[in-house]
Amino acid sequence: MTPGKVYLIPTVLYEEALETIPAYILTAVQDCPVFFVENKKTARRFLKKIWREMVIDNHQWFVIHKAEHDVTKAFLQLLAEGKNIGILSEAGCPGIADPGQVLIKAAQQACIQVKPLVGPSSVLLALMASGMNGQCFQFHGYLPIDTLERKKKIRELETDSLRNNCTQVFIETPYRNNPLLKDILQSCKDNTRLCIAVDITAASESILTKSVKEWKQEEPDIHKRLAIFLLMA
Repeated sequence: MTPGKVYLIPTVLYEEALETIPAYILTAVQDCPVFFVENKKTARRFLKKIWREMVIDNHQWFVIHKAEHDVTKAFLQLLAEGKNIGILSEAGCPGIADPGQVLIKAAQQACIQVKPLVGPSSVLLALMASGMNGQCFQFHGYLPIDTLERKKKIRELETDSLRNNCTQVFIETPYRNNPLLKDILQSCKDNTRLCIAVDITAASESILTKSVKEWKQEEPDIHKRLAIFLLMA
């Protein structure tokens, strides 16, 4: 039996931004009897928006980060049975700052065809608009929560950026955005550039790059807004 394929299905960063999803995503969704998702409720709601005739109960649903070993085993078994599987992140692209990478790794190890599909990625969209180095960049995910450790990490990123001419990209839980921003402004040199990208693809989207000195003069309130930070020394 020919094994199934794995479709990496992008979803919206904001619910109202359906125009960021290419039309060909619908074809891939319709080719998948099984979905492995980060959150069942939001995944189902998104898929119903792009495919109104979809019958939710006609598909199998698995949550990626619960009982990880058992989920991976079921994932590989379904592929062996010839079933195509769609992987959906909570927002943006599967496999990027997303638990779906565990399943993608398993698929690659089993020599299963993995088809990444085009869609919005906050990391790439912010980098594109930042004016920073897109030839050399690093994504670090979340920085340490502890203030002293976080400031130490920020200084390390700034030093590495200067040494390697590299853009440093990182994120934070929305309710900790303002403390992180304060630590950046306190830790970095005045001429270091900082891009703050918030609400990407939403009507309230803002992507601005300024020097640390300029940000200090007018520090924004980004509490509880979806944000991504880019730093370039």
